[in-house]
Amino acid sequence: MTSSLKERVRDAIAARAAEVIALAEEVYRHPELGFKEVRTSALMAERLAALGLEPETGLALTGVRAVLDFGRPGPAVAIMGELDAVVCFPHPEADPHTGAVHACGHHGQLAALWGAAVGLTIPGLAPHLSGRVVFWAVPAEEYVEIEYRQRLRREGKISFLGGKQELIARGLLDDVDLAMLCHADSDNPGRKAKVGGTCNGFIGKLATFEGKEAHAGGAPHQGVNALNAAILGIMGIHCQRETFRDEDHVRVHPILTRGGDLVNIVPADVRLETYVRAATTEAMADANRKVNRALRAGGLAVGARVHIEDLPGYLPMRNDPNLSRVFADNLALLIGPDNISCEEHVSGSTDMGDVSHLIPAIHPSLGGVAGRAHARDFRVVDAEMAYVIPAQAMAMTVVDLLANGAAVASGVMAQFRPAVPDREEYVRLWERLTGTEEVG
Repeated sequence: MTSSLKERVRDAIAARAAEVIALAEEVYRHPELGFKEVRTSALMAERLAALGLEPETGLALTGVRAVLDFGRPGPAVAIMGELDAVVCFPHPEADPHTGAVHACGHHGQLAALWGAAVGLTIPGLAPHLSGRVVFWAVPAEEYVEIEYRQRLRREGKISFLGGKQELIARGLLDDVDLAMLCHADSDNPGRKAKVGGTCNGFIGKLATFEGKEAHAGGAPHQGVNALNAAILGIMGIHCQRETFRDEDHVRVHPILTRGGDLVNIVPADVRLETYVRAATTEAMADANRKVNRALRAGGLAVGARVHIEDLPGYLPMRNDPNLSRVFADNLALLIGPDNISCEEHVSGSTDMGDVSHLIPAIHPSLGGVAGRAHARDFRVVDAEMAYVIPAQAMAMTVVDLLANGAAVASGVMAQFRPAVPDREEYVRLWERLTGTEEVG
């Protein structure tokens, strides 16, 4: 019975594949950055409502949620897609004003989310499943425009800088028991996929170096060069790299967002952003202490003040092995088992990692795209693989999870051991990892 149900779901999505692809292309043409995804949010709400669902909007500013209840008690499975784009001005299809472009593949996630909803809302399916599916269009996965998001925090509009983090903090995922999201792989134009594995978490950071302005040519000795302080801080970070253990996968990649005001004035206000990434929260905290020490030293060397603000980034991703197996078995029916490999460790980050610390969650990477993620050459080359097959695989996985009284989902949940026991401890964890300091 379960096999025939999955075939019906698969075929229903295939029959509307053109609509799934059209939705992806529509989202792609109108990229929006995190917590600003007003148009994309409205579009997703409209498409989910067209399937007979009742979407809620404005969640964590721009998030959209629609619940499909099968009418019998059981767990809730979330299928997620991310609303936002990334900034990549060199991309030929980037918005010329904002630099926004879906060089991250999030447009494909939204199409796959909707495609899965197409399959799971077909007539006659509900009597065979228990529990619920929660379709979540989530804001702000890309951790960008940090100063803008900090302003939202100060205004009390958000507490965290990532969309799924904000959902957790607001209790909007309290009723979800398992979660999945399919991400576009990088440089993978074929019908191949990677399932499982881990990825880095990170602590976000803003640093302000405050010096003293003076005429750069006539009286530089009267100034305190904040740019020199920042440069020394960055060099201090580089000098720490040999202390980072290989197995911790530490990555620190600062940028200067303000380097001074005029070329003939000694820079007095210099600002830096960075992530401090690592494979575990312990390694994140250790590397972060070293980075802050280097930034402080840069200020002390030239007599500048340094203000450091450590921000909640993302926790490392923990793909649940049991949920991964259920998904991989269904994906194998679509692309063949030989085309699925086990992901190892990825040094990038996602706020799906935060979700995975609380409930069983997966974040597989699927092909159909060429070029590097977040780069000018990223593009979809196989629309079916990028948009339709992920929808089918996720919908078929839901059938496996919730058929037969949700026995498979209950088994996955029973074997799961959360790294963070509840929402309250999650918030406290980030409070311990972050804070502010000022020296000089």
